[in-house]
Amino acid sequence: MNVINYQKELDKIIEKIQKEGRRPSLLLHSCCAPCSSYCMEYLTQYFDITVYYYNPNITDEEEYRLRVEEQQRLIREFPGIKFEEGPYDPESFFAIAKGLEMVPEGGERCFRCYELRLKQAVEAAKLGGYDYVTTTLTISPLKNSKKLNEIGEQLAGENWLPSDFKKKNGYKRSVELSVQYDLYRQNYCGCVYSKKEAERREAAQ
Repeated sequence: MNVINYQKELDKIIEKIQKEGRRPSLLLHSCCAPCSSYCMEYLTQYFDITVYYYNPNITDEEEYRLRVEEQQRLIREFPGIKFEEGPYDPESFFAIAKGLEMVPEGGERCFRCYELRLKQAVEAAKLGGYDYVTTTLTISPLKNSKKLNEIGEQLAGENWLPSDFKKKNGYKRSVELSVQYDLYRQNYCGCVYSKKEAERREAAQ
């Protein structure tokens, strides 16, 4: 079975654009400030970045607003990076999660959530005329990078920027940057189902 190394695929693209002397535009879908920290630090060397915040899976609006504000606060530490907020429509998440409420985190419900968020990000990238689009989600050890890249490639084709940001100690660096910038780090992905699962884990410990 041929396993794709998405970090190596990204390395090839970066090498190519450097040889060409280009700085392509990139719409970077972000799930939260902590996950975006390393991605921005790394990618801003090679791309002109707009962070796109679209996360209807965050079902508590107060939690959603807190995460948006943290994202914007962090971006101010990275001159030149722009910010765009997508619509906040949790009902769209509940619609795709219907019937999958009891599926454990990391299963089919999450895959549908990936597709929901990436579809919106890809549409925004097309409207904005961006050269590339990708997501910070691949930095998380709890997220399926293979599935994320497969969905991204299906939706965006050659405009998809492959990634596995947890490689090269990316996740470790994101933790360090979270401490450096005193970022709010949530203990669950965002949806009510992942919150309940996190609460069960904590109670068991």
